[in-house]
Amino acid sequence: MSEDRPRRAPTREQLRTWRDYIETAEALRTRLGSRLQSESELSTGDYQVLLALTEAEHRTLRSSELAELIGWERSRLSHHLGRMERRGLISRQACADDVHGIDVIATDAGATAFRAGSVPHLRAVRELFLDALTPAQLDEVDDITRTLRRHLGLAPLAAE
Repeated sequence: MSEDRPRRAPTREQLRTWRDYIETAEALRTRLGSRLQSESELSTGDYQVLLALTEAEHRTLRSSELAELIGWERSRLSHHLGRMERRGLISRQACADDVHGIDVIATDAGATAFRAGSVPHLRAVRELFLDALTPAQLDEVDDITRTLRRHLGLAPLAAE
């Protein structure tokens, strides 16, 4: 927000816009998550973890890097990784170069589950999000997202 604008309470119209945005984004996340779970047996959390790991060199990340990358607290990640490890999707081992660090590795089964889950997930992204918007609207969403990320001090997106 520009510093030359006076601070004041949001207007009724601004609050309506905010609420519509939040409620719509949450409905979209919920529907995508439900479809992912029903079509792949991966939760949204599983998918986030496996996406980060499959994009990493040797499908491996230090747990602290993984937590930061996906925006989770370390305790939440630790509990989730335990569930994924019991299902054979990931493995954990001590870091070779850090006595206190833990490396998280996507197993072959995890990589296979991720690839299999990506097909229906990307189809759902197309059906529920991309098909609803024109190319110009997608450009606007991209611009708004980049602006919000800068304003919030978030790292630029990979394509930037």
